[in-house]
Amino acid sequence: MTINEVRRKYLEFMKSKGHVVLQSSSLVPENDPTTLFTAAGMQPMINYILGEKHPMGTRIADTQKCFRSQDIEEIGDNRHTTFFEMLGNWSFGDYFKKDQIAFMYEFLTDKNVGLGLSKDRLYFSCYTGNENLGLPKDDESKNFWLENGIDESHVKFYDESKNWWSRSGIPEKMPEGEPGGPDSEMFFDFDPKGEKQIHANSKFKNEACHPNCDCGRFIEIGNSVFIQYKKTGDKLVELEQKNVDFGGGLTRMAAATVDDNDIFNLDVFTDAKNILENISSKNYNENEENKINFRIIFDHIHAATFLIGDGVVPGNKDQMYFVRRLLRRAIVAGHKLNIHENFTKSVAETFITNYKEAEEYLGDNLSKHREKILDELDKEEIKFRKTLNSGMKEFEKISHKDINGEAAFNLLQSFGFPIELTTELANDAKIKVDLEGFNKLKIEHAEKSRTSSEGMFKGGLADQGEATTALHTTCHLMLEGMKKVLGEGVTQKGSNITPERLRFDFTFTRKIEDDEKRKIEDYVNDAIKNGFDVSIDEIPKSIAKADGVTGAFWEKYPEIVKVYTMKGSGGEIYSRELCGGPHVENSNDYLKGKTFSIIKEEAVSGGVRRFKGVLK
Repeated sequence: MTINEVRRKYLEFMKSKGHVVLQSSSLVPENDPTTLFTAAGMQPMINYILGEKHPMGTRIADTQKCFRSQDIEEIGDNRHTTFFEMLGNWSFGDYFKKDQIAFMYEFLTDKNVGLGLSKDRLYFSCYTGNENLGLPKDDESKNFWLENGIDESHVKFYDESKNWWSRSGIPEKMPEGEPGGPDSEMFFDFDPKGEKQIHANSKFKNEACHPNCDCGRFIEIGNSVFIQYKKTGDKLVELEQKNVDFGGGLTRMAAATVDDNDIFNLDVFTDAKNILENISSKNYNENEENKINFRIIFDHIHAATFLIGDGVVPGNKDQMYFVRRLLRRAIVAGHKLNIHENFTKSVAETFITNYKEAEEYLGDNLSKHREKILDELDKEEIKFRKTLNSGMKEFEKISHKDINGEAAFNLLQSFGFPIELTTELANDAKIKVDLEGFNKLKIEHAEKSRTSSEGMFKGGLADQGEATTALHTTCHLMLEGMKKVLGEGVTQKGSNITPERLRFDFTFTRKIEDDEKRKIEDYVNDAIKNGFDVSIDEIPKSIAKADGVTGAFWEKYPEIVKVYTMKGSGGEIYSRELCGGPHVENSNDYLKGKTFSIIKEEAVSGGVRRFKGVLK
């Protein structure tokens, strides 16, 4: 089956079982400053897993876009990707193990409503239990698999390192009151006769092959988590409301239907493969080195296309850094395939076209932002290619021996080579990089840059006089106004405030319209005109985050933070933000009778813009 067919079949199947099918959430989590990306299907559902009632009911299903930045350097084998779709279904206090396992068996094996896989190629894992914590062996799940027709030899047991879920990890680490439970994973056997010698050529060749040996013969295609316990004292007790959380890898399921454990042979990559083979004059299946470079390109442009579609453009900070890193790694992989012309835009176009059919489930961000996606890719590739050839020549000059810190830092400063790229090229050349020396030079350079900036105080303030304090307070009001006018996704990237003006850098991908600037100014000036008091609360950072307090650079603050609230006489909140001060105590201090204006708006870098504003 194609991935579009597998996705549609799964969601239609779940709908037939009484589930409400939701559209995927964004790759950038909403109202969650603790993580940069949506990395798992359960992530947008965690509050409901933990007990909050879902507005759409007790049976939910979706396909969730996911991105795992930590897997970037893993890409190159036949099954790992940074971007993937996780098929999911949830029961919040509704059905439990018996029904979930019956659903999964039917979907996996029935060719009319599901995938039509042979039960002889399917294996399942269950939890061994933990006597010390009073957790029984999960024979219950095993018996339900057997009832559905699975042979007993195809059900294996593993401990909590493989078959347990809780937010904190293994049961021993769970705090008081946290829910968790055993899970049952599903595997497809891509070499049932042992003819492909997958295991014999792997790092696990000295042990007997089994579903969790990760040799490539068995690939996990799904996992049902049964959330049935709560930590109480030193034991885990049964929950009154038991939940089910299922996640299944879309591409891995599709690979099982075509009996090919290389997911990059799936239909969604075919057009991209044809383009790359044509411009490189190399064949994907020619040798393993070609495969690795093709796979890096497929995965990284696939991921970058979806990330830009969800509003993350290439840059040097936060989420933007990872898009830049993906594209640079893809371009270097192309360089190794002797591709010296721009290609990222052409490859991305194939993904935009192939996912048109999935808009019902994934949203229309790819087609809606098609021009922006292609433009950002092209700009980034042009920018990087200017330094790539000269940087590669420089690397080749020094790669006959281990690379010292100074040489690695020079590659970054002079040629735009991030240290990750240098270390990857060094690994290919079987030489070492002095990371300690590199980091020392980087810190020294950063310190010099900081001290060369004139008179900078905490929070980007040039001083703490009346005019600067008034503008600093105004800055908080302006950011709140920006969020209301431009959207909650606007975040601070930096500021510099003098007695004469404020300068404020923020995330946004287009020019701000004049009427939008006027509305932001109106928000600030209405707050000043109506009047407000400023209160300070010192609270734990975790509580401030959970309470939705606006803030940037959370990692720079101590565990107890100051939250400044600007509240009007009628109880209206004009701003509530994390900060280090200083602020006015009341709008009558330094602000009364003043009018705020935005005097300039400009682009700073990809995805970052700048306001300059004054009080008169």
